[in-house]
Amino acid sequence: MSVSITFLRPFTRLSVPFTLQTKRRILYSTVLQRYMCSKTPTMSNPEKEITSPPEQSEQLELDKWKITMKSNTQEEAVPTVLSSKAEDPLAATRELIEMWRLLGKEVPEFISEEELKTTTDLVSQSSKKKYLRYLFLKERAKKAKLIKKEIKAEARKEKLLETPEKDKQDFMFLRLWDRHINSAMGWKGAQAMQFGQPLVFDMAYEKYMRPVEMKYTVSQLLESEGWNRKNIDPFHLFFCNLKIDGDYHRELVKRYKEKWNKLLITTTEKSYLDLFPKDSIIYLTADSPNVMTNFKHDKIYIVGSFVDKNISPGVSLAKAKRLQLSTERLPLDKYLQWDTGSKNLTLDQMIRILLCLKNTGDWKEALKFVPVRKHSGYMDISQQSIELINTLKKTKTFNSLPTQFLNSRRQKKWHK
Repeated sequence: MSVSITFLRPFTRLSVPFTLQTKRRILYSTVLQRYMCSKTPTMSNPEKEITSPPEQSEQLELDKWKITMKSNTQEEAVPTVLSSKAEDPLAATRELIEMWRLLGKEVPEFISEEELKTTTDLVSQSSKKKYLRYLFLKERAKKAKLIKKEIKAEARKEKLLETPEKDKQDFMFLRLWDRHINSAMGWKGAQAMQFGQPLVFDMAYEKYMRPVEMKYTVSQLLESEGWNRKNIDPFHLFFCNLKIDGDYHRELVKRYKEKWNKLLITTTEKSYLDLFPKDSIIYLTADSPNVMTNFKHDKIYIVGSFVDKNISPGVSLAKAKRLQLSTERLPLDKYLQWDTGSKNLTLDQMIRILLCLKNTGDWKEALKFVPVRKHSGYMDISQQSIELINTLKKTKTFNSLPTQFLNSRRQKKWHK
């Protein structure tokens, strides 16, 4: 609005303030509109924004606050979980195994807590890979064994379905016969525990063996117990110096499982010196200077329970000497043409030889249980006589034989 001041001089004092106030009011309104437009966000439906109650707006702000707080707590929880996994070595090892399985490496599908702990304790990655590969091969062999067992069971079922009724009756008779044989073996074992000759396995050699050697020894003990149970006249087996929860005991319980407490053998932590008189004990060892000539039914034979090929020689002989026990060894040089190598036999071979000697007393029959790879056959009588002469030559008695013979002849002449 423009007002001319030239023509209305008397009214200038009144018109000028009026025009200035209207301009100022328009300016203020435009500035206020611009300010409000900059503060309020653009909405698709401004009428709803205007008509929305204040409680709904407060609820929206509260929901936004809750969402932001939840996101913050989740962001804080993720590093704590990762840090806990990083601190737990077993979880880290399990994740490593899973990663190697996805990469196609040879790791087992199922791993126990003990095996997982063993893997975690290994220092280098190569040792972990070797141990996991060993578990993988073991698991694969177990699966193959189960598959073979199932195939045999299915073949047995098919064969039973194809057989006629008469053959089925014979098959049932054989099963009943096996049961009677097992009961007879149990009866013989019970008789042996009451009246049988004792045979002692000395279990005091844990510290001389590694875990692998311990497993070999326990396997031989299992076979020895089986051969003794099947024999006509079995021994009364004693496992002396067997520490409860020791290496021997744990491995035996692991192998026998629930049958361990049903075995017809005597297990004790005591020494054989506490159970039998010292005069009746003979310790069998390959390092003994005394050769066993015949089997003595009134003696108690002791066999050391360890793997001889991985142990320093003379351990059992030193123990027997320390306890002041008589010792003997098998006459392998007398009856067998022995090749180069040690004359140590396994526990199951020893018990089979002793059982045969106990029942027959024939050395040639008993020494059939010695592996053929260790000798080249039995010695003839001429060879035995040559060996006897060679041994006699080494002694003083052979050199004094002619003089003794002449003296005896002179005495006979003098009496005549």
